[in-house]
Amino acid sequence: MKKLNPTLFSFAKVYCNIFGHKLRVSKDITNHVHEYQCKKCGMEMTDTADGFLARLSPKFKETNRYLAQIHQKRKRVFVAKAS
Repeated sequence: MKKLNPTLFSFAKVYCNIFGHKLRVSKDITNHVHEYQCKKCGMEMTDTADGFLARLSPKFKETNRYLAQIHQKRKRVFVAKAS
């Protein structure tokens, strides 16, 4: 996946400001929490606890990383008990 820099001026940012972002899921954290990236300008967003989208800040990245670790542990324990 190509990393775009959302801080530089580009026509893609202007396009997104006028028509809105074209978000796609870039990473699944849990079944309900995802990280998104705009196909045009490269801006990254994530789901919040309220169910809204917010820009993916370093704080949200860290939170999502811990949440993914917890989710993976729970999935492993559930599969181990089910077997």
